[in-house]
Amino acid sequence: MVTADELRNKKQLYYDDVKVGEDLPPLVIGPLTTTHLFRWSAAIENWHRIHYDQNFAIYHDGLPNVLGQGSWKQSILPRYLKDLCLPDGWPWKVTFQHRAMIVPGDILTVWARVTGKAESGGLGLVDLDVGMRLQEDVESCPGTATIVLPIRGGRAVPYPFVPPKGA
Repeated sequence: MVTADELRNKKQLYYDDVKVGEDLPPLVIGPLTTTHLFRWSAAIENWHRIHYDQNFAIYHDGLPNVLGQGSWKQSILPRYLKDLCLPDGWPWKVTFQHRAMIVPGDILTVWARVTGKAESGGLGLVDLDVGMRLQEDVESCPGTATIVLPIRGGRAVPYPFVPPKGA
């Protein structure tokens, strides 16, 4: 897990630094616990029992265990992209699908692979395949994303980010 100090002192990833086909540094989360899942349920006020009541999840709904929420997974991919872009880049777009359940004990690896690069308006647009793999190498959340990275010696990525015309 990345610490707050590591993020505060993170060196900028530049557009010039990434190459098509390159795997970007992954984020490993877990093993997940029932406490993680319950805290998320409480934070977002999702009181469906399949997310915190193990007996209900298994014996009533026939699930393998309590389930991680889709909204939790939806929060992790954008966080990962934001952390890749810090301090001066911007996660612009992300789409993904929910393909596999996550349960306590799972270890998740959030990943990204560079699939394309383009300069637009003095900014570096980087297209990615992204996902969240379970420890058995099952892809839980495949998708795509575009991040905006500064070009060495180029203009700053605006905050808030405004896409360049034609991008």
